[in-house]
Amino acid sequence: MVNDSSERLNTIFFALADPTRRAILERLAYGEASGTELAQPFSISVPAISKHLRVLENADLILHRKDGRTHRFRLAAGPMREAAAWLEHYRRLWEAQFDSLETYLLATSEEEQGADDTSSTP
Repeated sequence: MVNDSSERLNTIFFALADPTRRAILERLAYGEASGTELAQPFSISVPAISKHLRVLENADLILHRKDGRTHRFRLAAGPMREAAAWLEHYRRLWEAQFDSLETYLLATSEEEQGADDTSSTP
């Protein structure tokens, strides 16, 4: 059984996987915008932008409110924090692995140089 946290991360990373959705999030980092404003830089249909917005909303990456007939969107930071925390955990893990590999390679390199020095002595 997949736990809720894992499923939530899947939803977040799925939403972040698309360049159009990442561009929308980047725009929203500067402040709230209407659906029309968010669609302007893209050469895709309004229904396609609406689908992207629904994916972002489903991942809780954006918040939506209706202002009369205008739909307004803004960035929601919580899910990005969750994704960043998950990535940070694995960054630390891999850095530790690379540090161990570096230590091992330096030690074996020094051993090889020591062996070469003693074998070349008459």
